[in-house]
Amino acid sequence: MKRRATIISLPLAVLIFALPVTSYAQKETESIQQAWFAYFNQSRFSNRWGVWFDGHLRTKEDFFTDLSTGIARFGLTYYLNDNTKLTAGYAFVNSFPGDNHKNVSQPEHRPWQQIQWHTKYSKIRMMQWFRLEERFRRKIASDEELAEGYNFNWRMRYNFFITAPLSKRAYAPGTFSFIFNDEVHINAGKEIVYNYFDQNRLFVGFSFHTNLHDNLQFGYMNQFVQLAAGNKYKSVHALRISYFQNFDFRNKK
Repeated sequence: MKRRATIISLPLAVLIFALPVTSYAQKETESIQQAWFAYFNQSRFSNRWGVWFDGHLRTKEDFFTDLSTGIARFGLTYYLNDNTKLTAGYAFVNSFPGDNHKNVSQPEHRPWQQIQWHTKYSKIRMMQWFRLEERFRRKIASDEELAEGYNFNWRMRYNFFITAPLSKRAYAPGTFSFIFNDEVHINAGKEIVYNYFDQNRLFVGFSFHTNLHDNLQFGYMNQFVQLAAGNKYKSVHALRISYFQNFDFRNKK
């Protein structure tokens, strides 16, 4: 009789212990709404040298509630030719109070290197870049305070951007273009355990050409992020508005 009870309880025990494992393995996705604002500037001073700057401000949720991230990025650019350039620089990132640091912001120091190239067809224009980042994120002690030291990981980013004019006067001031953009982020490093895939950013929108070199871009972006736990994801539905400005200070003959 006792043997029969043991046989019956064994699968029950296996089931009980398996339930937390099964629930842990299930994918959990949080969906939020944000607004992303950005300014980009690329200035060229000679046939070979130029500088890069971009700044970002992002909200936290419900499109315009609180703030989540601020970024200032600088770089020095070397032009291999008019369509291909190398850039290296530094970015400071401030993540405003988040889930695991509710009452303190988390700073991040981010050196970066990039190759960017442009391809032009009859009307369609395409831009691609490959970027390598070294991320030094300040450790978190609690909701109230930061800890000493930094967590480190590498991140690789590939960005594909294509634009097509919506009028016969392609890219002329006062005209619009259609934009499709996708960027994938991959993590690397000994501190990365579950989320080697970091995120994907898919953007569809329009560009208004303020002049021959500058434009205002706006549209919808979906940011799909895999969090460090591995089975938790975040899907961000964002309104993205960016202004792109290009200066050429070379002497014109």
